[in-house]
Amino acid sequence: MALFERFSRTFRQNPSISKLLVVVALSGGGGFVAYSEATPGASGNIVESTEPEIKKKRVVVLGTGWAGTSFLKNLKDPSYDVQVISPRNYFAFTPLLPSVTSGTVEPRSIVEPIRNIIRKKQVDIRYSEAECIKIDAENKKVYCQSNAKTNLNGKEEFVVDFDYLVIGVGARSNTFNIPGVLENTLFLKEVEDAQKIRKTIIDCFERAALPSLSDEERKKILHFVVVGGGPTGVEFAAQLHDFLTEDLAKLYPNIKDLVRITLLEATDHILNMFDKRITVFAEEKFKREGIDLRTGSMVVNISDKEISTKEIKTGQMSSLPYGMIVWSTGIGTRPVIMDFMKQIGQNNRRVLATDEWLRVEGCDNIYAVGDCATINQRKVMEDVAAIFQKADKDNSGTLTVKEFQEVLDDICERYPQLELYLKNKQMHSLVDLLKDSKQDDVKESVEVSIEEFKSALSQVDSQMKNLPATAQVASQQGVYLANCFNRMKEVEKNPEGPLRIRGEGRHRFRPFRYRHLGQFAPLGGEQTAAQLPGDWVSIGHSSQWLWYSVYASKQVSWRTRALVVSDWMRRFIFGRDSSSL
Repeated sequence: MALFERFSRTFRQNPSISKLLVVVALSGGGGFVAYSEATPGASGNIVESTEPEIKKKRVVVLGTGWAGTSFLKNLKDPSYDVQVISPRNYFAFTPLLPSVTSGTVEPRSIVEPIRNIIRKKQVDIRYSEAECIKIDAENKKVYCQSNAKTNLNGKEEFVVDFDYLVIGVGARSNTFNIPGVLENTLFLKEVEDAQKIRKTIIDCFERAALPSLSDEERKKILHFVVVGGGPTGVEFAAQLHDFLTEDLAKLYPNIKDLVRITLLEATDHILNMFDKRITVFAEEKFKREGIDLRTGSMVVNISDKEISTKEIKTGQMSSLPYGMIVWSTGIGTRPVIMDFMKQIGQNNRRVLATDEWLRVEGCDNIYAVGDCATINQRKVMEDVAAIFQKADKDNSGTLTVKEFQEVLDDICERYPQLELYLKNKQMHSLVDLLKDSKQDDVKESVEVSIEEFKSALSQVDSQMKNLPATAQVASQQGVYLANCFNRMKEVEKNPEGPLRIRGEGRHRFRPFRYRHLGQFAPLGGEQTAAQLPGDWVSIGHSSQWLWYSVYASKQVSWRTRALVVSDWMRRFIFGRDSSSL
């Protein structure tokens, strides 16, 4: 004990000795030596040297849909402090929602808790089950409200500060302000919607099976109306038809012949975004199976008993009694986004506008991804004078083909419509553009004036198209934005984007580019239409197996992948469940 006190007193009186601390641990005849430097403080006590703590950038992510979840899964930079806010504490594989309505797939099989996803990350991510009710861009705050149904003693609302904001709240169903839609129809946007539809289908059959009803009353109850001939509406109608003919017809044999399915579409054809061959096949198949397909029919009013429609070509009005209506006609902007758009001067737009880097126009550190936003691609003709000046390096007032070719790659990257125009016209350079506009021979050495340059590019902007509001687009946007955040520090020093047309240097990142991987349209009866890149179209049973494999592989976890595949196997063996749970 005395020896220990002498050593202790020596270290306190001679702090320089404490710069070297040797620890020897003997174990089985071996040992190790560890060295640690320390700095004495003014009082002679040892003070550990610490580096200044780097403050993490606060990133707030609104929404746990396709865009938000893809962003979270691909964010790898640990220098961010991420706060996720969403009223939905799970990610839902929405392309399988029509399968949930018929009981082909169980609802829990297509959802993954968001906490399961973020707990595996090396990034500091927290989740709050709440809904954003207001975005304050100027003060960098979001106002949120808990959707918990318990009494929180006045703490239902809270405010979160941010350095970066990622908006991915999705969209709501578009009612087009038609009377009675909200009160009398069912939507198909969320898992809860699919569950409600499934329960309503079973309830309609149980009501129609009551002995006290007449056949006319049963026909009304068993009339299922689908409004909207897009992919969701068509797939739901096909799933409903299979459910009725393969399962419910066996359980309700006395009323199976009274069932009727009507599909209403305002345009001339269903599946307008698909190849014409798919559209024709789908329409003919539905007619063969007894589905009442009414194209060119616009809904004008819905009461609790009837749906009123108007023929667009003739103006003829008609009314149909119904038992259930599913509304699938497109998407609309959520109220919180509409309020935010007014704040930033975008109140005359339908959806939130971003630039090609997914940054909200008019906001430096706010990004929007998924269905709630659209990319406002700049037009070539808006910047044609600046493009000409950037390419004219010798300031001669004319542009040679060589000068333009030197910046062509940057311009095509900045304005993708130019690359698409050249591809569609099978052109490779400005020479080809000039030949097309002047209709005569143009040599490589020719010098072009600003007016000739404008004339050559005058039709380029006709190739501009808005991206579709699909899960595929939202997912790719989330991945792109996460990669940008991962390399934020790197590109500050070494920008990798195209030349700045109106300014010096380069953009930090390459603009977002959507890569279309194809699309499916399940048509029922184990037949699916597939349209893949390169104008490749396949319709039939082989495409159905391709659909199975793609949708299984795209699940966000092995858990949901196993559950979905087991649901499909269960349906093949035992059929669909007809309980009203």
